[in-house]
Amino acid sequence: MIRVEAVSKHFGGVKAVDNATLSIEKGSITGLIGPNGAGKTTMFNIIAGNIVPTMGKIYLGDEDITGLQPHELFDKGLLRTFQIAHEFPTLTVLENLMMVPGQQAGEKLMDAWFKPSLVREQEAEIRAKAADVVEFLGLTHVIQELAGNLSGGQKKLLELGRTMMVDAKVVLLDEVGAGVNRTLLNTIGDAIVRLNKERGYTFCMIEHDMDFITRMCDPVIVMAEGTVLAEGTAEEVKTNEAVIESYLGRGLKNKPEVAQS
Repeated sequence: MIRVEAVSKHFGGVKAVDNATLSIEKGSITGLIGPNGAGKTTMFNIIAGNIVPTMGKIYLGDEDITGLQPHELFDKGLLRTFQIAHEFPTLTVLENLMMVPGQQAGEKLMDAWFKPSLVREQEAEIRAKAADVVEFLGLTHVIQELAGNLSGGQKKLLELGRTMMVDAKVVLLDEVGAGVNRTLLNTIGDAIVRLNKERGYTFCMIEHDMDFITRMCDPVIVMAEGTVLAEGTAEEVKTNEAVIESYLGRGLKNKPEVAQS
């Protein structure tokens, strides 16, 4: 689905991503983990079109999407969420979702003047779809609440809901669990799994919660110092000595022996 081939991104003399190659397979929930400064967010920004790589190529299927802008990738079904949710705080939950679909007839002055029935019909369809998304995510009780008043976890659910308002193919989730309580994190996890299994969404997520990664992701890709260090199941990477050394701990070979009592 997504292929990253020998991608590098340099900021002056700093190599944020350094000749990294990885794949996000269609139909997978892929985890992307690593220590702070490993290049994970830069990699997401490159894939999502927020920054252009210094070298290398990005492919969506067989199409070279290197350097395309986020709005162009949005139209191709590649979307991302952010560690800090980007809601419209003064709009309701329902209105936030209704804002997502592009090319709405009501956005065109001529249609609003001369095709009011088309505008009303399309708005009714979008409203119905938004209501279905709200129900899917279990947010019916806050459907008319201003998005700015939601909890952190509810805002993350709303961000996930925005991806459901268009024909999403690949969704990049940036620390979906950050600042979210365990109950809501489980709800978010359930929604991601349902979207993956029932609607064919492909996900890639940056996350530091290894319990969540273990529950959700296969495969897991580990980055360190701007490059790919390891890839495998969650259990495989957790027992990989190089991963333990760079990310999860000091490494088995450096752990002091426990004195026998």
